[in-house]
Amino acid sequence: MSDDDQTKKDFDEAVNMTASELKKWLDTDESKSVGQKKDGGESTGHESGRHIVRILEKKKADLTDDDYAHMRKVVGYVKRHSAQKPKGDITDTDWRYSLMNWGNDPKK
Repeated sequence: MSDDDQTKKDFDEAVNMTASELKKWLDTDESKSVGQKKDGGESTGHESGRHIVRILEKKKADLTDDDYAHMRKVVGYVKRHSAQKPKGDITDTDWRYSLMNWGNDPKK
């Protein structure tokens, strides 16, 4: 298996939201309320979510080196952030909202 194939496989396991689910989520106030923002603008995770939507809408053959680099970043983020799961109900938590911005809904 090539590095790109492994990256795509890991990405497909990390991202469990469809492009349409993620697009809908990114339009919510909850999505926009979490994450680190540069100069009060869009958060890193929100921007990442928009890139993930573009990746999900592409055919594998159309993926660029930039897409694969972003996919590796997503896999790393989801792994790291998932390990920090808070105790109790996670439904309405910033922790879950941040993961969802990166295409992973831990409630799925």
